[in-house]
Amino acid sequence: MPLDVEQIPPYIGYYLAGFADGEGSFNVSFRRRPDYKMPWKISLCFNVSNRDKVILNLFKKYIKCGTLRQRKDGVWYYEVNSLKAIVENVIPFFERFCFLSASKKDSFAKFKKIAEIIQEGRHTTEEGIQEILCLRKDMNRGGAGKRKYSDEEILKEFLRGESSETIRRASMEQ
Repeated sequence: MPLDVEQIPPYIGYYLAGFADGEGSFNVSFRRRPDYKMPWKISLCFNVSNRDKVILNLFKKYIKCGTLRQRKDGVWYYEVNSLKAIVENVIPFFERFCFLSASKKDSFAKFKKIAEIIQEGRHTTEEGIQEILCLRKDMNRGGAGKRKYSDEEILKEFLRGESSETIRRASMEQ
């Protein structure tokens, strides 16, 4: 069920938005999926980490989605990985309770745009993949150094998968 942001007390909403402004992150990842029609699964994730589980429980309670998990070093993570929950809960929450920092506003705007591209199905096209790669490049202060796959590798495998799918479709049509 979509989040009704008007039901969230403003002092809680702004507190959580401020906390996420400093400790949260919007991520876009590409994962190899040999069982998919396309070579990559594109995943969106919003997460916040802290040693204090109480604050992270507030995110789960008021955003009404996501999971909590603890790392071995004692740090807790609140994360939302479901596209539906991101679109219906996370995005409306942060549209209502805005960020103050320019960098987080920018990352959130790009995250929203990528969610829109995926919802529209444009992530299955070369242009859509290129747009997503371009948008995510400077998210979270340019986290490209931590990425497992380069943009070039993602695009190259996508194009290889797309051309084999095009060939397969063409042979089925004959």
